[in-house]
Amino acid sequence: MKLFFVLPFVFLISCSSEPKCDEIFKYLNQNFESGNYKSLFQLADSLQKICPDNRKLISESDSLVQIAERIKLDFSLNEEQLKSQLTSRLSSFSHEEITQWEKKGWLEGKLIDGEKKYFRRTVSNLILLKQFHEQKKEWVQENSVEPDLVFRLKHTQDVLKNSVNTGDRAIPVNMQITYTISVNPDVVPEGERIRCWLPWPKEGNLRQKDVHLLGTSSGAYIIAPDTAVHSSIYMEDTAKKGVPTVFSLTFQYQSSAQHFNLNEIQAEPYDKNSEIYKKYTSEQLPQIHFSENIRHLADSITSDEKDPAKIVKEIYYWFKNNIPWSGALEYSIMPDIPEYVCLNKRGDCGMQTFTFISMLRYKGIPVRWQSGWMVPPVGKNLHDWCEVYYEGTGWVPTDISYNLQLSDNEELKEYFMSGIDSYRLIINEGVSGRLHPEKHHLRSEPYDFQRGEVEWKGGNLYFDNWDYNMEIEYLK
Repeated sequence: MKLFFVLPFVFLISCSSEPKCDEIFKYLNQNFESGNYKSLFQLADSLQKICPDNRKLISESDSLVQIAERIKLDFSLNEEQLKSQLTSRLSSFSHEEITQWEKKGWLEGKLIDGEKKYFRRTVSNLILLKQFHEQKKEWVQENSVEPDLVFRLKHTQDVLKNSVNTGDRAIPVNMQITYTISVNPDVVPEGERIRCWLPWPKEGNLRQKDVHLLGTSSGAYIIAPDTAVHSSIYMEDTAKKGVPTVFSLTFQYQSSAQHFNLNEIQAEPYDKNSEIYKKYTSEQLPQIHFSENIRHLADSITSDEKDPAKIVKEIYYWFKNNIPWSGALEYSIMPDIPEYVCLNKRGDCGMQTFTFISMLRYKGIPVRWQSGWMVPPVGKNLHDWCEVYYEGTGWVPTDISYNLQLSDNEELKEYFMSGIDSYRLIINEGVSGRLHPEKHHLRSEPYDFQRGEVEWKGGNLYFDNWDYNMEIEYLK
């Protein structure tokens, strides 16, 4: 099987002194699709030697090689390692249960070079899926006492108490953040320049203000214009032998919560000729996609409903009842995230948000991506959410992956359908934008920008070549 696509290429070389580059690339692409990565790597190397002037195909083949390498990092468990993890995490399980989990798609695997390999987070995801589908009521009760959810519930109660009018910004929180990227020693030759983009807070959003840069690891830096999709600060440094290359910045900013009572939103008819409507009800391939499954699912959930607020509510509840949070593959190796969520019925915050946006835009409701970090005292992490546009009201924040809160107060229970907390760091208002200055090589994360990006003249430095860290100080 591994040689199936290599043999025609060997035949081409032996029968022709000028093999067709596009034919070589065709076999290379077939090996990629089939998971025959060893053959893919060989063909990519041969393509560079035989067709050195075809820069387009060489660039495309290099991208496939990089994606294949990323897939191998994510699908790193063999069957023996998987069973070892299952044994350590579950008290008991049978061969029949493993068979059933496989049939349900709860053990995420892929055939790579003829061997079944499993996603590195398969076991932790399996536990989450079992809890959601088999012990959901108990799971909700148990998780409601988790410190981060207890804090979130108390905080959102305070937001509602302190908001005189719907949509008011409330409970401002001042924070000082130090963000660091540390590039592993010797992944870049000594003396070569390393280019680094670190996350920087958006300054144009009314929920986020008083942004002040306090210091950087480099005297020279470039801050992206606030009109950029991805807000970043760029630096360079020279690699030194045997030591990590460290990039860091420290800044302060103020973040506020905002909540709208969804039941009180009386949306006016959309101006379908407006730039907002046309831009934010359009597909943005590949990850905002009106596939047949997306269209069918959105229609089946909302039926003939026309009120945008009711459509949002119906789809939100569908997610809460059907789509559990689970650890995600790296987005760069996922060709169609909404389709994945539809078929597999699971996903992390960004996967759910891409799917939610696709559904709403298909239904003619403007919605835009927003992301960065969640930065509460407990549980800071990368995070994605969105904003829905209601004519006559404006942009309303919505967090599809935050759960319904455990409360008898409907407004508090449904808080995140039309509200956001104070503990956010907004970095992105959109997806797949350009970095400033332009990045030369394939990005580690081509759609979002939260951890940062690093490269040198020899290529991109993927996430396994560097670490990131965020330290937060809450100011009075």
